[in-house]
Amino acid sequence: MIAMETIAVAFAMFSAIPVPQPTWNERNMRYVMCAFPLVGVVCALAYCLWAAICGYWPVPEWLQAAGYCLAPVLITGGIHLDGYADTCDALASYAEPVRKQEILKDPHCGAFALIRVCCYFVAYFALCASLEMDCRILMCLGLGFVLERVLSGWAVATFPIAKNTGLVHTFATAADRTTVRRVLGALAVLLCLALAAAGGISGVAMVAAALLVLWRYRTVALKQFGGISGDLAGWFLQKAELWMLAALVVCHIVEGTV
Repeated sequence: MIAMETIAVAFAMFSAIPVPQPTWNERNMRYVMCAFPLVGVVCALAYCLWAAICGYWPVPEWLQAAGYCLAPVLITGGIHLDGYADTCDALASYAEPVRKQEILKDPHCGAFALIRVCCYFVAYFALCASLEMDCRILMCLGLGFVLERVLSGWAVATFPIAKNTGLVHTFATAADRTTVRRVLGALAVLLCLALAAAGGISGVAMVAAALLVLWRYRTVALKQFGGISGDLAGWFLQKAELWMLAALVVCHIVEGTV
């Protein structure tokens, strides 16, 4: 029962999928970050479903790429993209950390957020259009969706928190941080090995991209914001997703020219 409530809390918070709304309490919040990667599993299944539809009907290639581009946003409701946009605005300000925190809380969307979100979707669409979504690539992308959420949850349980308010603070303080860190750390290792096994050089490149973005996430969060926050967590997840996709495309191109 508690396990189902924990999963429901994770999906209610991190997805747009309708689920029962349990009352948040100490018991069902303790391991909610361990359930967060299940949202990535749903994203992976959505990719597989869209690939099956495109294989059955003659869907135009550009429409296929648009489907792959939009599927994660439709499943998550754009919650991570919102954090990405807010963080882009804050980083573009080149202000002091306190002022950056104020920008993160501002509900208005600035010019730099719009510009970078548009660039993000153009890049994502072009990268999706560059791939032939066979079983191997779908497996790599699916594992990537899960890995980025495992790393995000691990960071919440590990990295310093910027402020004593907000969702990240709520999840971090309610969690059994030691257990969550160990479980997600072990799962991250298994997923990295699975990606390397499934994708070969492409999988290794995706793992390297995810870990590089994780390192960048910690560096930027500590230096420019004083710690992580919900918006920064969304920024990390979107960047990890894009850079893993880019790594896969680059390796796919190189392997195709050998």
